[in-house]
Amino acid sequence: MTTMSTDPTTATGPTTATDATTAAPDGGQGVATARPPLTGERADLLANLARRRAFLRFTVQNLDDEQASRRTTVSELTLAGLVKHVAVMEYQWLDFVLVGAAAFDGDMTAREQKFREDFQLSPGETLAGVLDRFDEVARRTERIVAEVADLDDARPLPAAPWFEPGASWSVRQVLLHLIAETAHHCGHADILRESLDGARTMG
Repeated sequence: MTTMSTDPTTATGPTTATDATTAAPDGGQGVATARPPLTGERADLLANLARRRAFLRFTVQNLDDEQASRRTTVSELTLAGLVKHVAVMEYQWLDFVLVGAAAFDGDMTAREQKFREDFQLSPGETLAGVLDRFDEVARRTERIVAEVADLDDARPLPAAPWFEPGASWSVRQVLLHLIAETAHHCGHADILRESLDGARTMG
């Protein structure tokens, strides 16, 4: 079994608004800002989300583009495709925080086609590029959450079979959804990586 060298459990995510602007999911830091420290529920939610991202990032370490794009089970899922999908999903949900249901505009057929494309690398895309985008989206999320007026601010959800008609989600609910979805895909990624070369994230 291949051993992956870094312990993902040490990545707890940003604990200040400065970190939220500059921290990558693997704990890397950028240029600091003058924003005051972020504490309380926002810091906790962002740290939890960053921890899930770190687990997902961990599953693709030391892989090349071919390995990361390889189907290793009967599923069509690939490791690179999962990272891409999570970044796309997170970006879109933070757009929802900013502009509401317009973030999900498009008929159901178009949404389903886009959803399938989000799980695959397009021609010219690389694992390194997808990871850069993954980190960029994470910094954007942390910046928006640090700046939003209230976690209770809610917007109506778009019409879709999987949403209750007339329901609204707050910023808090969006973050909880992202935490759950990212964790869900970490499980997928762990199976795909173990099927590829025996390496495991969870033990």
